[in-house]
Amino acid sequence: MPRGSLMTAPARRVLFISPQPFYQWRGSPIRVAFDVQAIAELGFDVDLLTLPIGQDLGIEGVNVIRVANPFGVSNVPIGPSVAKLFFDLLLCRAAMSLARRHDYAVIHAVEDAGIIGSWVARRAKAKCIFEKHSDPASHRSGWLRNLILSLYHRVETSVIRASDAVIGTGPGLIEQARATGTSASLHHIFDIPSSRVEADPDDIASARRKLQSRDSDVVIMYVGSFAVYQGIDLMFEAMPRVLAEAPDARFVVIGGSAEQIARRRNALSALGLAERVHFLGSVHPDDLPAYLAASDILLSPRISGTNTPLKLLDYLKAGRAIVASDTPANRLILNPKIAVLAAAEPAAFAEAILGLCANPGDRTALASAGRQLIDDTYNYDGFKARLGECYGELLAEGTSLLSSP
Repeated sequence: MPRGSLMTAPARRVLFISPQPFYQWRGSPIRVAFDVQAIAELGFDVDLLTLPIGQDLGIEGVNVIRVANPFGVSNVPIGPSVAKLFFDLLLCRAAMSLARRHDYAVIHAVEDAGIIGSWVARRAKAKCIFEKHSDPASHRSGWLRNLILSLYHRVETSVIRASDAVIGTGPGLIEQARATGTSASLHHIFDIPSSRVEADPDDIASARRKLQSRDSDVVIMYVGSFAVYQGIDLMFEAMPRVLAEAPDARFVVIGGSAEQIARRRNALSALGLAERVHFLGSVHPDDLPAYLAASDILLSPRISGTNTPLKLLDYLKAGRAIVASDTPANRLILNPKIAVLAAAEPAAFAEAILGLCANPGDRTALASAGRQLIDDTYNYDGFKARLGECYGELLAEGTSLLSSP
């Protein structure tokens, strides 16, 4: 039997509920795409129930079902919102309808869809998997949002206790689940790079030409959202010193909305630095490897959270040196052998960047060590194997769904 095939006879059916835009270039949707692809490759028929927003992807064995969009919502941001609550209600209704029509072996629900998944699974007599991607505390900002997140934490605790299995993307999230006293089986299934594409040398050279204004430029890149927990303020506050002391330094920022970019660009213009900071906006994950490989230094200024920043895996895969804030989230995967870790304050972060600007040999050594970590551990095969172990334990008394190699 080939690797990746199901060890038991007919394919089973899974309802996978994702309350985020799909597909969209950000953490949870990227993770969900790998989830459903791997589950389908393990021999299941997958119905992916999701929002009516995002790019259509053709994933073999995965049937994408979208709820209605009566108000024409074009995007749903990270964190709680009225739009998210509205779509959660539509997801709940659709999930119940699907469960009445189909015999699902597993209801697999992500983040705030967990309450839907556990409720539907109980009524459908299916197994329930809750997948936890984040710590609600990392999204705190303002009393109203904090109140909503505190309520969500209570709901999430009840979901974890009601689930048959809980998947966490980082060890800190698994510890949070364990602290609830749940009897569910707990599975740390790490994230992997957002794209399996290996950058072509010609594409890297082309990207490098776009990013540099001069051949001598040292390209320093950040990839990610402009959310507070990402440490976006830390990075922008470190920029003036780096640009003042390293004449060849050039920053490139991938991510952020048009409004967020405009606000940051205006602030840089007031300092006379706008010409040395290039904003690319969103870049498709399959185009991202070339841009990362065309850079010299990659930044992870994350200041809070308990899960591994997804960007780090793309950074390590690109084989480029990393400067990261010395915080628990970054420490989950980084250490001084594969990255420069700096205190999460502007002066220290700027100093770390300047140190690598001046030492190309250090950049090469760190980059090589980081790429080796991806090759050895954080890759799709390892991800799929762990997911297969979770499903196998849930449905077949602890046996894996992956046959021996």
